[in-house]
Amino acid sequence: MGRRAGRIGIAAAAAILAWLPAEELRAANGAYAVDAADISEVGSCKVESWLSTASNTDFSAVANPSCVVNPSQPVELSMLTNRARSDGEWSNTIQPKAKTNIVPTGIGKLGFSIYAGGSFDALTGENRSAFAVIPATFRLNENMRINVNGGWLWDRSVDRHYLLYGIGFDWKFTETLQWTIEAFGQAGQSDTPSVVQPRFQTGVRYRPNEIFSVDLIYGRNITGENANWITLGTTIRFPVPGGKPARERTGHL
Repeated sequence: MGRRAGRIGIAAAAAILAWLPAEELRAANGAYAVDAADISEVGSCKVESWLSTASNTDFSAVANPSCVVNPSQPVELSMLTNRARSDGEWSNTIQPKAKTNIVPTGIGKLGFSIYAGGSFDALTGENRSAFAVIPATFRLNENMRINVNGGWLWDRSVDRHYLLYGIGFDWKFTETLQWTIEAFGQAGQSDTPSVVQPRFQTGVRYRPNEIFSVDLIYGRNITGENANWITLGTTIRFPVPGGKPARERTGHL
């Protein structure tokens, strides 16, 4: 009974977060947009941060701390903050998110998670939008995986709903280097055609140890402005109690 109540509580928390707005749906896997189904060990925390600059002078500076807790099953809670410039105008947004694994991943096995959240204007408190996404991961082996995302986004500024989609491929081709390529976007009606155009990113992650990693990423059309983007990101991981910093719960990526 207690376990069931805990799961209901997690679902309720995710539903509440889904009503908070999200100007942009990011930080699925650091600066990458397509998320994997895995989450880290309970008690582990990390801080992801990145700087992105575009050929049209748009800019974004992001910090995203997160920790995994266990009210009845593991849940990853994060709070992304984003200082951004778009078309010469600056904005400050905050994006809370909760994610939990439903079916664990494994080699030759499809795993699923669900996450929900939103964002709001940090200065005015204005609600922007809400989202809910199901990430699925299929591991080809210990060093390769395919991630597929599908979900829903409500843009409250124009009161329109979008279908979110994404597909990505991760390959750890040495002990310290990982290559990622992904395509993602949102489908629906928009007065601005670039908003619903597909978006693309590819990059390399250097992870010399369990604690630290750095990403260098090239992106195209990341915020719907048909621009080229360069992103430099870092991740710092903190240990679970009595242990070392945890990788994802399944596999080596």
